[in-house]
Amino acid sequence: MMNAETFFTEAEGRQIAATIAGVEQKTSGEIAVMVVDESDTYPEASLLAGISLGGLAALLITDLFLADSLGYFVPLMACGAILVGSLAKIFPPLLRLFIPAGRLETRVAQRALRAFYEKKLHNTRDNTGVLFFISLLEHKVWVLADTGIHQNIPQETLMAHAGDIALGIKQRQACSALCREIEAVGIILARHFPVKSDDTNELSNQVITG
Repeated sequence: MMNAETFFTEAEGRQIAATIAGVEQKTSGEIAVMVVDESDTYPEASLLAGISLGGLAALLITDLFLADSLGYFVPLMACGAILVGSLAKIFPPLLRLFIPAGRLETRVAQRALRAFYEKKLHNTRDNTGVLFFISLLEHKVWVLADTGIHQNIPQETLMAHAGDIALGIKQRQACSALCREIEAVGIILARHFPVKSDDTNELSNQVITG
């Protein structure tokens, strides 16, 4: 299972921080990157996986070897449900099979919004904070910008860049894809929000994990 703490190597972390610093020399926008293990624990998906697969295994065993005995089926199903449900919690590909795509999108969007406020990206001087949020279990990326940004750059534009980052992660080129899209968003920011003479770095350039 991918882990937020080790998703980027130390060298990649330095490369990302340097990319952010370079972009912020040309814009008053403030960029942050955050990586989390998951946006939700999805307990209902673990339960559904356990009941579905555990029940199926119990049914096959009792049918093939135990003469369809209900006395064996019930405890076997209970044990199977617990075992498969526990396995789903530590094996993301199995867990994702039982989570609707819409729920994945919703939970990542909600977690990104919460992170935006928890990390105080909304407190920049000109409301120009931009968060690149990566949620590993879901294989989803969300780019979220403050109110000052949305006056000129629609969310759809930002999410197009998020999609390119997600593709880069799938292709095992997470760092290069992220840096490339940070620079691309930086060009847009510089056009609408050029750097000011008294600009200061209000947010850390280091990758945040949580």
